[in-house]
Amino acid sequence: MPNLRAIETFVKALEGGSIASAARQLGISPAAASQNIARLERELGTRLITRTTRSMALTEAGERYLARVGPVLDALEKAQSDLSLIHGQLQGKLRIACMSAFGRHVLAPLLPAFTARHPQLEIELLIADRYVDVLKEDVDISLCYRDVLEPGMSVRQLASVPRFLCASPQYLQQHGSPQTAQELLEHACLLYRRERDGRLMRWPFTRDGQRSDPQQRIATIGNDIDALVEFAAAGGGIVWAGSFIVHDYVRQGRLLPLTLKPGRKGQLQFENAPLDFFACFKDRQYVPAKVRALVDYLLEELQQQAKLS
Repeated sequence: MPNLRAIETFVKALEGGSIASAARQLGISPAAASQNIARLERELGTRLITRTTRSMALTEAGERYLARVGPVLDALEKAQSDLSLIHGQLQGKLRIACMSAFGRHVLAPLLPAFTARHPQLEIELLIADRYVDVLKEDVDISLCYRDVLEPGMSVRQLASVPRFLCASPQYLQQHGSPQTAQELLEHACLLYRRERDGRLMRWPFTRDGQRSDPQQRIATIGNDIDALVEFAAAGGGIVWAGSFIVHDYVRQGRLLPLTLKPGRKGQLQFENAPLDFFACFKDRQYVPAKVRALVDYLLEELQQQAKLS
């Protein structure tokens, strides 16, 4: 019977689209992954994958074999996950993808206590604002905000985080503090550009309940919100960011939150919408015990975080 590791390499390579992807998921070298698949083909006496320098495709035999062993391997992984919970110890690797700022300011400080509860669980963090393919990159759970949710994913809301317009005391002393949304347009605005798709995240203005896109005085654009907040703290302009990022700056007096007066009918308004964060899973039907444990822990801990309020 073929080696289980070889079968796992074959399935992971097809899920991830490459032998290199399978190697990353399994923690082995690409050469070792390639050898595993070659060994499997020799033992089965048939070619499963047609490989070129740029792509790979299943042969007819490979398609039939994957249809048989894929569900079996998936069932084995689920059985192992459930069994670990029965014995009271979560085991194996938990691969977490998370948006950069949330991962840096919120998730990373919370994880040590979680790993202390589950010492046999190996955590792997993928902190990135780029698109993360949970299947190809073998991610167990992805933490992201509403604007970047992928269709078809199973999700659960974790937190709704307020956002604040902030500027440094030096900037406000020199340029004054905007009192209305219309006045805000004349100030040096620091805007965030999403790395994953290059989209410029314009601020949410409305007029009589309808979305409006007025001309802003954009002083600086950046693809890292932490850098923009530092820019604002140094007197560079006004930034709009989540409470978990600006919390310490405000507490230290390096940034001051701004409050705009509501406009009358026909006037411009600034709609200060919160950031809603979600946990996303790749399988709607089955959530592994280790993922459920992390979600339950985060739901409990996030309610107690002052920087999220």
